[in-house]
Amino acid sequence: MTRSSRNAWRRAVAVVAVAAGIGVGIGPLGATAEAGTASAKGAARPVVTRAALDPALVKGRGADLGFVEQEAENAVTDGEVIGPDRTAYTLPAEASGRRAVTLRPGQYVEFTLPSAANAITVRYSIPDAPGGGGITAPLDVTVDGRARRTMTLTSQYAWLYNQYPFSNDPQAGLLHDDWWITECGCVPNATTPAPAISKPFRPNHFYDEQRLLLGRTYKAGDRVRLTVPTRAGAVPTTVDLLDSQLVAPPRVSLLAANVLAFGADPTGRRDSAGALDKAIAFARRAHLKVYVPPGTYQVNRHIIVDDVTIEGAGSWYTVFKGKEVALDSPAPDNSVHTGVGFYGKDASAGGSRDVHLSGFAIEGDVRERIDTDQVNGVGGAMSDSTIDGLYIHHTKVGLWFDGPMSNLRITNNVITDQIADGLNFHTGVTDSVVRNNLVRNSGDDGLAMWSERTGNARNTFDRNTVQTPVLANGIAIYGGTDNTVSGNLIADPVREGSALQVGSRFGAEPFTGHLWITGNTTVRAGTYELNWNIGLGAIWFYALERNIDADIRVTGDHFLDSTYNAIMLVADWPVKDTYSIRNVHFKDIRVDGTGTSVVSARVAGSATFENVDARNVGAVGVNNCGSFNFPATGSEFSLTDLGGNDGGGTTGPWLGAWQLPNTITCDDRPPVVAPPGPAPW
Repeated sequence: MTRSSRNAWRRAVAVVAVAAGIGVGIGPLGATAEAGTASAKGAARPVVTRAALDPALVKGRGADLGFVEQEAENAVTDGEVIGPDRTAYTLPAEASGRRAVTLRPGQYVEFTLPSAANAITVRYSIPDAPGGGGITAPLDVTVDGRARRTMTLTSQYAWLYNQYPFSNDPQAGLLHDDWWITECGCVPNATTPAPAISKPFRPNHFYDEQRLLLGRTYKAGDRVRLTVPTRAGAVPTTVDLLDSQLVAPPRVSLLAANVLAFGADPTGRRDSAGALDKAIAFARRAHLKVYVPPGTYQVNRHIIVDDVTIEGAGSWYTVFKGKEVALDSPAPDNSVHTGVGFYGKDASAGGSRDVHLSGFAIEGDVRERIDTDQVNGVGGAMSDSTIDGLYIHHTKVGLWFDGPMSNLRITNNVITDQIADGLNFHTGVTDSVVRNNLVRNSGDDGLAMWSERTGNARNTFDRNTVQTPVLANGIAIYGGTDNTVSGNLIADPVREGSALQVGSRFGAEPFTGHLWITGNTTVRAGTYELNWNIGLGAIWFYALERNIDADIRVTGDHFLDSTYNAIMLVADWPVKDTYSIRNVHFKDIRVDGTGTSVVSARVAGSATFENVDARNVGAVGVNNCGSFNFPATGSEFSLTDLGGNDGGGTTGPWLGAWQLPNTITCDDRPPVVAPPGPAPW
């Protein structure tokens, strides 16, 4: 979510780590090292993963976008392997798989290509500048010891600090000294003497990524080495992963309105927004599509699209890149900046229709979170439209839609390094599909349906991969009717959220009809919520503003290596006797590893369980606190056993007859027992 209505919920979060100076500027190296740095270590043969898992464990789930993922900790390196650690505000916690490799000048990490490739993406972190704002640093790339290229890494779009909505200044004081602060256990402006808060306060959002075309195709077995040089400007660099792929040649479209004919500048020296407007107007009159050849096109404002097809040569070749521009006065929507983005007309003006965007990259310039700003990669309202094959980087939200609107298809896109959400269906989006997209390093929910004021209905999030959302959830559904979340892979949420959340909050309309959550896999999910001082579930049902009582079916999902519990149902304390969660049905579920329980119930209501198999459960299978009134009749939350609920952990079967229907088994904060890693079932 990206609106100021979230402020009341953004209070204290985990206190860990702290930013010590490393080389130039600020940057915690993170947690424990698994091995020394004296000699190279790791696997010479390529270890291919998906969300740092064996691909066999997630077959058929998540996005397939033609690249191969390799984790740095599995490669050959003479650097320092950091992690594993899931503690917020540390470099390992924000890394894929919760581990990475830190290289100091002169050190390297080397990946063996598992298949032919001509392009790589490097996910990395380098320190901030001492006063904030980021630095740049070199990283050398060689293949088989030859063809050296230098990437110029940046931390200008990373490193946020402080309380929501965050600061770029590592020395800033508290943004809200009237909020509860976990670190001091106090409300600072009500405390005498005022507490000393360490600075930088709550550093986060450490990582960025950069893409590189290698100039030729290399074969399987060739070795890509990333080296931090010893020359000027080099700094300690943490490498998380490398994606490699074979990118197709640029697409050429001859029967189209070519933007070059209208004055667009592919070198990026001149602003091309006006030329794009002219090409779009001509294409609409001539019933042609707009073609954008390879190049980098400077665009510093929204391009308004309606009844038009805009096709690039491919997201590796056609790039729209712009600066964030301060407005002389706030816009009617309260934006104080504008920037590069493709926007449908506002829904109040009828919205846009028949818009088709494909084959290009959007490179934004958003470095701070201002919730009123419309500085998203794609926005507005678009019905009967498609968005396919885009790469969206460094915008506020990758794609944000304000309905009413319908029949939008969003497919095969990569959305990374956002300040806020990856994608949000906000108000009145219906009959639309988000399929086969990667969202990585979002600053808020990876994918969200937020039914504020007007409900979202009959939408589907299918076969997407969401990795390392720094704040909030991987996939969040806030109200709505007859929506589906299916076949997704969600990994490594960092703080204040879960892999999957079903929430009655943020002014959302009620859940009605049904909600299907089917065939998804979560891994290393569930974060620590210090306001409540408890761990969240990999899937989290939250009744804050209404009852949740639609027909909700969680079927065929796999919850792997959950940090705390796999399934959590909760109401906030002030409304615990007002709202309930009912009519939730779990069937054909696998739970492989929990730090605490399979089910944690902290609300009134009920749920059914059928063929829920569990193993490596850290604590009692069911932690049933109900509404914390502890009546003699048992918990206010009831569990119904429909059969086939097998397995468990150290305390025996996870769902025993003695727990049914509503035995109080409340351990408010059970100790965490880290499970073994996921394995074939």
